Amino acid sequence: MTYSLSAAKLQSYYRCPLAYYFRYERKLPGAAFFSSAALGTSLHQALAQIYDDWHYQDPIPRLDWVEYCWNQHSSGLTPTQVSEGRRILQRYYNGFIANQSAIRRPLGVEGRIQGTLRVQDLEFTLSGRYDRIDWLEDGLELIDYKSSKDSEALLPDEIDLQIGLYYLALEQRYQKHLKQLSLLYLRTGEKVSYTVTPDHRQQVESIIGELALQLRQDRSWTPFPGEQCDRCAYARYCPAARANPEPLPEEAQPERGLQLVLSL
Repeated sequence: MTYSLSAAKLQSYYRCPLAYYFRYERKLPGAAFFSSAALGTSLHQALAQIYDDWHYQDPIPRLDWVEYCWNQHSSGLTPTQVSEGRRILQRYYNGFIANQSAIRRPLGVEGRIQGTLRVQDLEFTLSGRYDRIDWLEDGLELIDYKSSKDSEALLPDEIDLQIGLYYLALEQRYQKHLKQLSLLYLRTGEKVSYTVTPDHRQQVESIIGELALQLRQDRSWTPFPGEQCDRCAYARYCPAARANPEPLPEEAQPERGLQLVLSL
């Protein structure tokens, strides 16, 4: 059997194995988050078209090309969202397109990558989505657009896990090394980049190895108490959060045998 593993789900397990167990093994519903993702989706789609459909016969597209792409993907938004998205893309154009001597066609936009890793006789499928992959002189840069007003901050170790997983998958897919992961915050125009090293690959292989060992033998799902407990949707069932935790509800799925289905 092959088990699908994404960076987001690996990070979830890293934060707290017990919360992962409640969510993915016992299928308990988490807290609902009500926020409009429509603007973010339209921004991602417009940016994908900006790079994917540009003819590259001229070194730099004009701002009206950005405006055209935005108009193709903003029809379902409110007037306020349309105006906000236009301002965000104009800032992006000034910060990342207009000041370049030329832009290069990306290796890919809005795509999916997949690789494999065998640990403890278990085969893991490493999968994930990307917003853009650019060529560097000596490798690849993976760019992740962040459009939310209050995106959850990732800890350094969680960034390292994301880098390591994409390192493995991209190496297998393109036979090129990931050299840089960049988070591009669309609302502020800030770009935060992380240099990739072989240590990232070794770290994620080690973490997946520990996970495979637990699934094979331990299955203790030890909780990791911390600040995240205050906003955890499963605190009521957790012995680390409450002296007398509630029993799992009837809708919880029964425990299964060896299982790790961590799809996106």
